[in-house]
Amino acid sequence: TGGAPFDALSPLDPDTFAGESRAVINFLAGYYRDVETYPVQSQALPGCLRALLPDAPPENGEPMDVILEEVRTHIVPALTHWQSPKFFGYFPMNASTAGFAGEMLSTGLNIVPFMRVASPAATELESTVVDWMGKLVGLPDRFLFSGGGGGVLHGSTCEAVVCTLAAARDRALSRLGHEGILRLVVYASDQSHCTFQKGASIVGIPRSNFRVIPTTAASGYGLTAASVRDAVEADVASGLVPLYLCATVGTTGLGAVDPVRDLGELARRHGIWLHVDTAYAGSALICPEFQHHIDGAELADSVSMNPHKWFLTNMDCCCLWVASPAALTSALSTNPEYLSNVTEESAGAGVVDYKDWQIALSRPFRAMKLWLVLRRYGGAGMRAYVRRHVEMAKWFEQALEADGRFEVVAPTRFSLVTFRLRPRLEGDDDAVDASNRGLLVAVNASGRAFMTHFVVDGKFVIRMAVGGAMTEMQHVQDTWELVREKAEEVGALQNERNVR
Repeated sequence: TGGAPFDALSPLDPDTFAGESRAVINFLAGYYRDVETYPVQSQALPGCLRALLPDAPPENGEPMDVILEEVRTHIVPALTHWQSPKFFGYFPMNASTAGFAGEMLSTGLNIVPFMRVASPAATELESTVVDWMGKLVGLPDRFLFSGGGGGVLHGSTCEAVVCTLAAARDRALSRLGHEGILRLVVYASDQSHCTFQKGASIVGIPRSNFRVIPTTAASGYGLTAASVRDAVEADVASGLVPLYLCATVGTTGLGAVDPVRDLGELARRHGIWLHVDTAYAGSALICPEFQHHIDGAELADSVSMNPHKWFLTNMDCCCLWVASPAALTSALSTNPEYLSNVTEESAGAGVVDYKDWQIALSRPFRAMKLWLVLRRYGGAGMRAYVRRHVEMAKWFEQALEADGRFEVVAPTRFSLVTFRLRPRLEGDDDAVDASNRGLLVAVNASGRAFMTHFVVDGKFVIRMAVGGAMTEMQHVQDTWELVREKAEEVGALQNERNVR
């Protein structure tokens, strides 16, 4: 009973849609009620799910309640629970009631707004919400549609990077000729996301022309204009052409901040495309006390941030703003006959066709999701949400500093705390790294919290990224107690080994 042979399918029957959607929503509501009881990181062994599932799909369809029961018994236990209030790994990947509602509307309406004519409201809503977000984070007017620039909602920073690299490349090659691609150079710091190296390779920049510029603790692991200038001038002297520079506000490993104004002035002098990556920390820029971190953004060519990280907007959603939309669309536009506008009112200057702002042709209605989050929570609500996490991170940092066994590796600028057990003696770096690895493994194996790591200056560093939608101060305090408990166990084990 409940199966659906092919000749009986009615895949979008409104009554079935309502009933089965309610079942899924009830399932998810139960999941979120219980999510705190699950081990945060799954301990599932490789192949565990394959062993539970049949080798082939069913011949006849099965009832939704049977399928959801298998999700509960087979799939949920093998998940690492990103929405757990005790998930502090990587960066937050937010979800919210408004984010879900927007996702449901986007998925439910299921339009494909690659051109304005394909759904005018979707295009206009997207251009509206990217301007809203630009104003919230304090971007200069030149990045807004209202100021001659413009924005688009991509799926990830990776897409934004590839698109802006392509725009910078084509702008340079229009002057140099196509063979000039072998002379183009891309610059980023040793703290920049690996996305930039991947993106440069995708758009044809030789790997030997990617400059990874070292940073140090003295600059808070941010780039310095002097180090970039030295690299640029050496390349120019060698007959190479500086193309693209990434400035990051809130790096993945340590939350470091590059000096946007200094790098912008350098980029302007050498005709370099400056991209400002604020994937994680861009959400904090809605608070006036953090907006100084993008001082000088008017000198940039593009800026990106991910509302799906810390802005309550379910995956996926990345804002990319450009000062010159024409530079982007000239590199990415295609105009086959079957996509031509045939109605006079939808053609002509000023019309945004988002297919020309991205890699793919097809795209989801992401604007609905971000619009709902902005409408439902407002600027004041989102600022309070971000500040709460910043306060929790500051509390955790202060607890570490008060305990002599730990050191904070980089200043906590947003809600990312980086720390490690201190060396007891000079020269025992390997032992300290082993202790910190052991501490992280013990914390994650407990199931009571989940954190990730980074390596800087050869040191193994533990990262605690506060930002979950369900995370409260009590979860941060409980995690501190867990860290202290596991540090004692690791220390006792280390002492036992030393005695042997």
